[in-house]
Amino acid sequence: MALTLIILDGLGIGELPDAKEYNDEGSNTLGNLAKAAGGINLPNLEKFGIGNLGEFKGIKKIKDSIASFGRMREASKGKDTTTGHWEMAGIILNNPFPTYPNGFPPEIIEPFKKIIGKDILCNRPASGTEIIKELGEEHIKTGCPIVYTSADSVFQIAAHEEVIPVDQLYKMCEIARGLLIYPHNVCRVIARPFIGTHGKFVRTERRRDFSLPPPEKTLLDILTDNLIQVFGIGKIDDIFAGKGISDSIHTKDNADGVKKILDAMAKIEKGLIFVNLNDYDSKYGHRNDAEGYAKALVEFDKELPKILDKMKKDNILIITADHGCDPTTPSTDHSREYVPLLIYGKKVKGGVDLGVRETFADLGQTIAEIFNVERLKVGESFWGEIKRE
Repeated sequence: MALTLIILDGLGIGELPDAKEYNDEGSNTLGNLAKAAGGINLPNLEKFGIGNLGEFKGIKKIKDSIASFGRMREASKGKDTTTGHWEMAGIILNNPFPTYPNGFPPEIIEPFKKIIGKDILCNRPASGTEIIKELGEEHIKTGCPIVYTSADSVFQIAAHEEVIPVDQLYKMCEIARGLLIYPHNVCRVIARPFIGTHGKFVRTERRRDFSLPPPEKTLLDILTDNLIQVFGIGKIDDIFAGKGISDSIHTKDNADGVKKILDAMAKIEKGLIFVNLNDYDSKYGHRNDAEGYAKALVEFDKELPKILDKMKKDNILIITADHGCDPTTPSTDHSREYVPLLIYGKKVKGGVDLGVRETFADLGQTIAEIFNVERLKVGESFWGEIKRE
């Protein structure tokens, strides 16, 4: 039996009760972008029952959905990608990963500069595409790497491939990763290589993430310990620092991600296909591009029938998200929101309302029960509510 778990990165469906603590009052990624678009047409997700999860202009509520549906709230502190994915896999974090709205402190930057033997440029939050426009030419003249962060818990290093070769850039990231220990346990160090000339700088596909490993065993470890394949598509391998991953493949964009989903479903007979489709978050949510976000969702909805056609009689498909990233609010940060939970397959009842799950870990616990492996430490399985006898 194969289970495909697709994360539509950043697709929140309404603010959580504690949204005020995160300055996210009023956030509703799907609801607000649908309103901004004058309505959004997602007929296949509508059949799954996504319209039953809120008020989304253009999406109907239906009684006889082909999938079971619900909403999940995040029990962990924080609202970043890693926190959301880890919680699905059974880890609830009591403290959010650190962020640096004023740049990194001297106790991090000074030893980093000393070890790499160079000064740095920037050291502040910035858009990755904008910062190479702004500082790319100075970087070429000085040879100094561009160090920047964002609203996420990230330490990013941008460098032109002809100035700092990619293997050297990776080495710098490894140095930073070694320095970033508690309380500066930044979630991800990211290599951001680019090429081109002034005014025409572009980032390359040789990005690499150096992530914190999960602090304890996750669902993925349990599955692989039981010889059940875990195949990561997109940045799953980076999010879990390779732990519990049997094999993985990165993607260029959402379209490439869907292609790789179809390829994996055709080949994998038993295991978890764990997918992150990142464009919603990185290309549209963070850039406050509601129109682009809506179009990307429509494109996924059009591709969904191809995924359903690949499903065998014992296959299960789950669609959810890891946080919100509302493109209509002034913030360009993630947003603290409920996420959708949609489960479909011949072995799954349609039309079951799973209500509000109190933690993303309910999903991981359910997957553990489906594969008949040991329980996670947290979460309540809902498999008994939706299993078709």
